[in-house]
Amino acid sequence: MPLRTHVGCLAVALGLAACTPTFNWRQWRQDGTPLVALMPCKPDQATRPIPLAGAPVELHMASCDTGGLTYALAWAEAGDATRAAELWAQWPRAALASVRATEAAAQPWQQGIKGVEQVKALQVTGQDAKGRATTMRALWFARGTQVYQAAIYGPSIREDASAPFFDGLSLP
Repeated sequence: MPLRTHVGCLAVALGLAACTPTFNWRQWRQDGTPLVALMPCKPDQATRPIPLAGAPVELHMASCDTGGLTYALAWAEAGDATRAAELWAQWPRAALASVRATEAAAQPWQQGIKGVEQVKALQVTGQDAKGRATTMRALWFARGTQVYQAAIYGPSIREDASAPFFDGLSLP
């Protein structure tokens, strides 16, 4: 094959790679909640009951994997403000346990969310289900009777891969 053909094929390959970015940020909304988020890829969605704060809760989830990271959003309808406060207080412990970590091992970080007064934000390195080191950067927030979690999981989490996700959350 002549050099000109190789160069042409290389240019086409590079052009195609540029058209498929690792992080393809898009606005995302889920029925049943006013939460608006930026997701770096098209999320899969599921709903399932989980035990939290002493009773089953219907958990709505959306997640996607890109750039070696998992981006996850979840929310639950508590039914009343007292139960929402219980869920908000207990959800971080359950999430930390899922990566075999404790709140004492977690590092707090600062993150605001438009439309929310109280946010709990933690980062911790623990283990995934296969025993590999994994970092979880997550925040929990509530408004009215709905409680939310936004999290990123992966071997390491760079600021440029996490800032758009967390900065893109709002409850209008």
